[in-house]
Amino acid sequence: MSHEQFRQLSPEAPELAPIIDGLFGEYSARYGDFFARDAEVELTEWYLSPQGMFVVLERDGEIIAIGAYKALDAETAELKRIWTRSDLRRQGLALKILVELERRALLAGYRQVYLTTGFRQPEAVRLYLSHGYQPQFDTRRDPEEYSLPPHDGRLRFTKPLHQTADAGAANETQ
Repeated sequence: MSHEQFRQLSPEAPELAPIIDGLFGEYSARYGDFFARDAEVELTEWYLSPQGMFVVLERDGEIIAIGAYKALDAETAELKRIWTRSDLRRQGLALKILVELERRALLAGYRQVYLTTGFRQPEAVRLYLSHGYQPQFDTRRDPEEYSLPPHDGRLRFTKPLHQTADAGAANETQ
């Protein structure tokens, strides 16, 4: 029987390099350089306690999924980098990461979460909608429309954290 646990890491931890490469490789395959024109500069300290956090889900000591949050404002955590290794999809791992990030953000004092996903990630849209996220866009429109001006390709979602269902997540190590 395999063992899963969450662990908090620095986003610069060397063991994250292969999975971060996989994440950005997938973005590149789906979008090419679409988001390069307004790429965000991200600072490591944004993802460190107390305002942020970078979490990995490990199975038998191997990183299988990741996610992070950073402060958007004093009451809102912005969820980022939710990703599962491609060979392990459709096992509910992204949902486990999502629930754990919500739980930890709530414990850190945030009252709501915000996130974006790209217009070519229908599986992410389905996950967020099924977990109580409120779309800030018209879900009836073709998502490709959001890649055209005046839009920027990002599909935005919000969720109040009092809706977080699973307050006691899986085993964790700090």
